[in-house]
This record gives sequence, C-alpha cells and structure tokens, in this order.
Amino acid sequence: MTDDGLLAPGWSGSPAAAATSDAAYLRALLDAEAALTRAQAALGLAPAEAAAAVTEAADPARFDVGSLAGRARSGGNPVIPLVADLTEAVGPAHGPYVHRGATSQDILDTAAMLVASRTLVVILADLDRVQHALAELAAAHRDSPMPGRTLTQHAVPTTFGLKAAGWRSLVLDARDRLTTVHRSLPAQLGGAAGTLAAFTVYGAGDASGLPGAFAAELGLREPELPWHVLRTPVADLAGALAFTAGALGKVAADVLALARTEVGEVAEGGGGGSSAMPHKANPVRSTLVLAAARRAPQLAATLYGALVSEDERPAGAWHAEWEPLRDLLRLTGGAARDAVELADGLRVSPEVMREHLGITHGLIVSERLAAELAPVLGRARARELLTSLARRTYTEGRPLAELLGEEPELKGLDLTDLADPARYTGLAGALTDRALERR
Repeated sequence: MTDDGLLAPGWSGSPAAAATSDAAYLRALLDAEAALTRAQAALGLAPAEAAAAVTEAADPARFDVGSLAGRARSGGNPVIPLVADLTEAVGPAHGPYVHRGATSQDILDTAAMLVASRTLVVILADLDRVQHALAELAAAHRDSPMPGRTLTQHAVPTTFGLKAAGWRSLVLDARDRLTTVHRSLPAQLGGAAGTLAAFTVYGAGDASGLPGAFAAELGLREPELPWHVLRTPVADLAGALAFTAGALGKVAADVLALARTEVGEVAEGGGGGSSAMPHKANPVRSTLVLAAARRAPQLAATLYGALVSEDERPAGAWHAEWEPLRDLLRLTGGAARDAVELADGLRVSPEVMREHLGITHGLIVSERLAAELAPVLGRARARELLTSLARRTYTEGRPLAELLGEEPELKGLDLTDLADPARYTGLAGALTDRALERR
C-alpha cells in the first residue's frame, strides 16, 4: 500500500511529497543510525570498521517499508524493527554497534528533523520564486488603481501594485521564519531518559561531545539538551509552516475574490476544467492553496498540544506528532508549489479595475471630498451634504461630482481632480517602492 495522494491534489506529485514519503523517512532513519555509529567511531567509542559497515548496510533499498510498518505495531514505533533488520544486515562482527546507547526517540526525532530540513529546502526555493513573481507584478502595476475593499465593500481607492507588494511581504515573512527554523533544527540524542548514561557504559568517559559529533554528521544543529520532552523544535517548525500556509492562503483568498466572474479583475493563467460545465476555467491553484491554509492551523495545534509531555519521555504526546508534522510539511510544500504557478501565471486587468472605480458613482472618494470641502462648508455641513448626495447618486444614477457641481455653495469650485478615484491612491506608489526594497 502506498499513499500517492489520490485525495490530496494539493501536494500530490510535489517535491515536498517526495521529501516526506515513507521512503524518505526510511532514508532519514537509516541516515541517523549510520551517523550515530560514525560519530561514536570519531570519538573512539566504536571501530572505524563498524562505522563503515553500518553506513554500507544502511541502504534503503535493502529494507521493506511495508514489513517495518507492520512490525512497528508491536513496539509502537518503526525504529525497533528497523534496528533489528539493520543489525542483521550489518552482520555479527559489527552488529552490536548499531543503535548502541540510543533510544528509539533519538532516531525518530532526528529523522523527523532530517526530513523537515530536506523538505524546507524545496519549500524555501518555491517561496523565493513566488516572491520574485510578486515583485514583478507589484512593479508592473505600481500605479494601477483599483477599488480598495473593506468588509467586502468598496472603501477608498488603492493600487494593485500595493496589493501585490503586500502579498510579497507576507511571503518574505514566511521565508524568513522558515529560514530561521531551518537553521535551528537539532539532532536528538539522550538515551533512555535523556542522561546519555548508556554511552558512558560503552566507554565514553565524557559523552558530552557525542551529540555535537552526531549532529555534525547529519548537518543538523547540536542540541543544548536532549529534547525528548522539550518540544520547542517541533513547535517552532509547526508555527513557521502554519504561518507560511496562511501567508500563501492570503494571496489565494484575494485572487479567488478578484477572479469571480462578476469581478474579473484578475485571472489565473491556466484555470482548471469542470466535470459538468464546459465553459468554466476554475481558479484551481488558488483553491488548492487556500485548502492547505484552512487545514494547517489545526495540524499546528496538534503539534503545539504535544508540548505537554510528561516525565522524561512521554506516552502518546510524541507519537501524536508524527502524522500531523508530515501532513503539515506536505500541505505547505504543495501550497508553495502551487503558489509558484499562481503568481507566475496571474493575469491582471487594470482596465477592469479602473472601470470598477466608477461603480459607486464617485462615492469611493467621499472621504477625500469630505476633507476637502470641510474648509469651504464647515465639517458638519460637508458631511451632511455628502450624505444627502450619496443617496441621490443611486436614486438618480448620476455621478457625485455632477451633483456637487449643482450645489450653489460650491459654484466655481473645480471638482474634476478631487472626484477622480485614480488621483486618490495616497502613498500607494511610495509604499510599494519601499516594500520592493526588501530582499
């Protein structure tokens, strides 16, 4: 049985799916076991021949994932049957050096950090592609005016450039958080109860250097302490992944709103088809990204819940992390993959945005007009007049500027520029420029 993602098109076939597969976890588990023996050999706690033998035997092709999964039920984790199979593969001469001094959680936690590290590499690469595409959109549409919307209604004008720059800012925030977490992922080594005691039995007068040697073999950070029940690394990873999914979800949510048939201000470059309606080109990339963003917080919540781990090694809390962590890596990785296609192919329609600025007959600049007319009419009168004329713009279907021009109090006042929504985008251009300076 394999999980090819039949019900998970958001991550199926993505680099993150390959990096988090059963085969990838098996590889990471074997990498951890081999690194442990090499680290002990480097410190004189095992012969070099044993390190070489374990490393050679730790070939994923020699192990049956299905068999390991089935036998994992007996001890509650896959490390126990893996150690048995690896010991047999190494042979009697060097088999005793397999897993020596470690506990199952040392290997599985370390493997999880390896899988996370390898998956973050591909996620970060995709985030970089996304931010570059969004930077191009922001620069190209720096001065493209569009309706700003608050609580789903037209508020005041903004620009699509500022919107795209905001999306990019979120993506860069996600990139920075994931980068920090990526650099901090630690190896795990503590032995049965986090004291490293067994390594002293096997000849280490001072075993304090072993975790660092182990981490160095794997390219992970040296842990300050064994973290069997100190789950900061997993919680930090969960938070950064959930934030990333949410950041990409914000982009997707905006695109979905702006790509509605009756809005049409943007469109995905390659929409998906419908099984029933031949005319449809569904915004599939945005849909899948948003689906990932909807699920990610709950997965992260499970991982945060595992912070409450009793004693020196927990029952259930640690075990509860495995699947949600993999799902979160997959979902975020798939969302990043789809976000690349979304950002690269997004089609923007400035002419439609400009047309929509007139939907409210000029009321979209009522804020500006209220401020500009206050010195002429007084603040209370300006507000009263605009409120009255706002109703007439709809009942009579006439532009606000035209109605204002008929008011005796405003005779001779040129309202053309004041009533033009495209001339009331504030510092949108400057804010966009400032945002694009960030690297």
